[in-house]
Amino acid sequence: MAPSIEHHPLKPFLPAHARILMLGSFPPSRKRWCMDFFYPNYINDMWRIWGLISFNDKNYFVDEENKCFRREHIIRFLEQEGIALYDTATAVIRTTNTASDKDLQVVEQTDVAALLRQLPDCKAVVTTGQKATDLLSELFSITKQPKVGGFVEFTFETRTMRLYRMPSSSRAYPMKLERKAEFYRALIQ
Repeated sequence: MAPSIEHHPLKPFLPAHARILMLGSFPPSRKRWCMDFFYPNYINDMWRIWGLISFNDKNYFVDEENKCFRREHIIRFLEQEGIALYDTATAVIRTTNTASDKDLQVVEQTDVAALLRQLPDCKAVVTTGQKATDLLSELFSITKQPKVGGFVEFTFETRTMRLYRMPSSSRAYPMKLERKAEFYRALIQ
């Protein structure tokens, strides 16, 4: 039996004046979702990181009672801050039944250039994991990848842009939430 191809379940989130495009690899399977939006797994720390650095409260976007995130608060925050979201793959095969990047076989890459053309104010692309960084580096012919927390400059059409490599928000990534938040805080400063 041939492995099944999974297509991205979400449309890109592209606020009109976004300055940052944040790209992961691919969402976890639906059974792990607590909301219908990006970084939907309740045990993923992305929204705790943003709550900590923007509101000094890791639970700012967390609905603890219902074990989910406050989607509308997140969307309003992203629109105000000019942060767009999507992933570097639009179709994958899960080689095992996990959300781990190492278990994703990319069948179709996202047309990131098309996304950037819709975001004329965007100056930075942020990757939230190694697979996303590898795919972006390949796409834009970036030979020296940034270290975690760092950036490299690249040219997209006529724009000089930065590629930032942030730590994964997955709890499987061996770094404390507060340390991850330090990297993301430096990004927005």
